[in-house]
Amino acid sequence: MDSIAKLMLNHKKTVVGVFMVLTVICVILRGKVGVDYNLMNYLPKDAPSTTALDVMDEEYAVKPPNCRIMMENISIPQAMEIKSQLKQLDGVSDVLWLDDTVNVYAPLETMKADAVEAYYKNGNALFTCYIDEGDLYGHLMDIRKIVGEDAAMSGEAVNTGMATESTTVELTQMMAIVLPLIFLILLITTTSWFEPVLFMAAIGVAIAINMGTNLMFGTISFVTNAAGSILQLAVSMDYSIFLLHSFSRFRKTGLNVQEAMEKAVKDSFTSVTSSALTTVIGFAALILMRFRIGPDMGIVMAKAIVLSLLSVLVFLPCLAVLCYKLIDKTQHRSFMPTFHKFSYLVMKVKVPVMILFILFTIPSFIAKDRISFAYGSSEIYGDPSTKIGGDALKINEEFGLSNQIVCMVPKGNSPAEQALADAFSEIPEVTNVLSYAKTVGSSIPEEYVPKDKRELLVGEHYTRMVINTSVGVDGKIPFALAEKLRATAQQYYPDTYLMAGEAVNTLDMKNTVTEDNTLVNAIAIGAIFVVLTFTFKSVSLPVILVLVIESSIWMNLAIPYLVGERLNYISYLIINTVQLGATVDYAILFTNKYLENRKENSRWHAARITVRETIASILTSGSILCISGMMLGNRSTNGVISQLGYLVGKGAILSCFMVLFVLPTCLCWFDKLIQKTSIGMKFEKNY
Repeated sequence: MDSIAKLMLNHKKTVVGVFMVLTVICVILRGKVGVDYNLMNYLPKDAPSTTALDVMDEEYAVKPPNCRIMMENISIPQAMEIKSQLKQLDGVSDVLWLDDTVNVYAPLETMKADAVEAYYKNGNALFTCYIDEGDLYGHLMDIRKIVGEDAAMSGEAVNTGMATESTTVELTQMMAIVLPLIFLILLITTTSWFEPVLFMAAIGVAIAINMGTNLMFGTISFVTNAAGSILQLAVSMDYSIFLLHSFSRFRKTGLNVQEAMEKAVKDSFTSVTSSALTTVIGFAALILMRFRIGPDMGIVMAKAIVLSLLSVLVFLPCLAVLCYKLIDKTQHRSFMPTFHKFSYLVMKVKVPVMILFILFTIPSFIAKDRISFAYGSSEIYGDPSTKIGGDALKINEEFGLSNQIVCMVPKGNSPAEQALADAFSEIPEVTNVLSYAKTVGSSIPEEYVPKDKRELLVGEHYTRMVINTSVGVDGKIPFALAEKLRATAQQYYPDTYLMAGEAVNTLDMKNTVTEDNTLVNAIAIGAIFVVLTFTFKSVSLPVILVLVIESSIWMNLAIPYLVGERLNYISYLIINTVQLGATVDYAILFTNKYLENRKENSRWHAARITVRETIASILTSGSILCISGMMLGNRSTNGVISQLGYLVGKGAILSCFMVLFVLPTCLCWFDKLIQKTSIGMKFEKNY
């Protein structure tokens, strides 16, 4: 390590220049990275609904509707004119309204109320259409020009299209607030006005390079795109702090600038890499998920942490040596208190804190698995305070929930198709079934049926039924209906039917991510346990550290249950590994210091000294992670991103509390056990 540090510092200007060139290139490349906002695209390739969608794309030119548009206080002639204008738009097709089911020129009183009120009710018209995924936001803006700002729009296309615009704006706003706040924290916790600039530069370069190199994947998920940069900033800022603190310490011993940095790189290498390794493991565990947002985020974030590590160990040392005069000229007194009284407080309240810890841990473990979960995209933008959520609520209140499911069956058996359509119609939640056998009948040859009607239902190998239901797309009732429809289709077409639709897709997503949870958590905990075992050469210490951090995760996840919040399962799944990987560093830092202090002090005195020595670093890192998470939660209108942000923020607070108040007592209580189950760990003062 000495020779590598010497080599890079001897060529420090070249190293800085290379990193800056890479940063500029990657900033340019960042704009070419695609972002996918459709959760359904991340289902496993072998999921039943994924197979059904692939077949439907091949078989049918006519797509099922993905957008609902409601216009208020509009007459039938006006609605007909609006429909005509919508059909002429590029990217908008299969516009359906009342005139597709009844004769709108006849008196409405003579028609079935159900048929009319599905499209026209209380002077309000409801259109459905398919919007091409190529340029969703552009197509939605074209529709807005026709229907006006007062019209309500909802559906998968609206959610995805509006998210492409809002996420970019929100991410810019978040960074504009988060960066100054983090800078302020660093100013308070360091002793140089210029050091925070170096911290931000090192991590900023790593973030830029990570974002640009995402081009190798072509497209990343909206979760990774929105949360990745802020999480990378919050999680890896510690590495810069460790290095520059070590640099400052060696300079005080009288070494010249370059020698001090060489020593600092070697001294901080183990602590920084072990810290980074636990975080990488936390993110890498996501790669094992079958639901492919996990691998998407896991690979990108693991790469992000590795790049942050390289930036801190290679770029930052060279930059700091070049700028050391500015560091010296901008020195200021420490604004941080000594925390002397706080360390005594921790020892004083240790018994009541441990009682509360035991009382809360077990119920939290139980409560975290009883949360009401949302699995699909329907509730991501469901907040009524947003335009998307408000529009969806308005349409649902007027026309009711809508859930359209498509069932495809092999061609050539009209009696079975007719029987299946009748069986679907008998299910209470099904409002109507559109099928070729039921609508046209087997006696009329296909060539005599109008092309637009035929292409809607008949493909080369399959015929499809469009099943309209009166329930939503996410939750117990929609899932039960989807399973009932599948079971019914299985009776008539054993293992040959295909079924798709948002509710069916969401059910497959639920089944996939639920299976992922146990595997991902077990691997993350197991891998970090192994790392800690080798780091401390101990069997008991990894158990204590993982338990302390895991209990903070359980408490974090118990909060949504206690307040009755419906939590998106993706947020739940990701926070399990992210909080463990990101905050176990606090426990490692504290334990390392405790073991050093324990060599010359009694256990309780060593714990008190350790609290005083580590609290500044833990609070600095924890506050950065907390602010970043809370800002992500507060500013994002995307339900998954917002919930994940709040969970990260609350998780940072809980982890800091557990490390500063619970871990010291655990280390002292199990002091003898730690010595017996660790290699080379014998303390002289065993009291």
